[in-house]
Amino acid sequence: MGNLYLLRHAKAGWAAPGVRDFDRPLDATGIADAAATGVAMRACGYVPELTLCSNARRARETLEGIASHADTGRVIFTDELYVSDAAGYLDRIREHGRYETLLVIGHNPMMEDLAMAVSGTGDEAALHTLHTGFPTSGLAVIRFPGSLSEAQLGRGHLEAFLTPADL
Repeated sequence: MGNLYLLRHAKAGWAAPGVRDFDRPLDATGIADAAATGVAMRACGYVPELTLCSNARRARETLEGIASHADTGRVIFTDELYVSDAAGYLDRIREHGRYETLLVIGHNPMMEDLAMAVSGTGDEAALHTLHTGFPTSGLAVIRFPGSLSEAQLGRGHLEAFLTPADL
């Protein structure tokens, strides 16, 4: 069985003049939400063996906030999660599918598109929340029947979807 945690980065501030989108930092709400997500992950027992994290500053800072309260396993930073579409995200997940539990910290619309595409079944409340949008610091918890290297569209079960309002 494979467990996939899809986390959209925490809330970032608007880009200041001369600052690239890639370099936008978290704002005060994002910093607090990242820490609260780490606390929630620890409380729920969500412990990834591997974290794939976008190299964008807001994603790295989200990871830092989580890691101050929860185990994030081995971490790989990659620019691919900044530029890829949902299919590219799924390719990266499959590529690292030898891990039983995987956390991906990335961006929308890719996170929302991927979570909806792979979640064929799920907790009714979690599915409803997911279908209303994937907010910053949103965490989709998806279980697959086999290895993550074999993750397929529609084959995942959405066990939970946590948002900052839940934390």
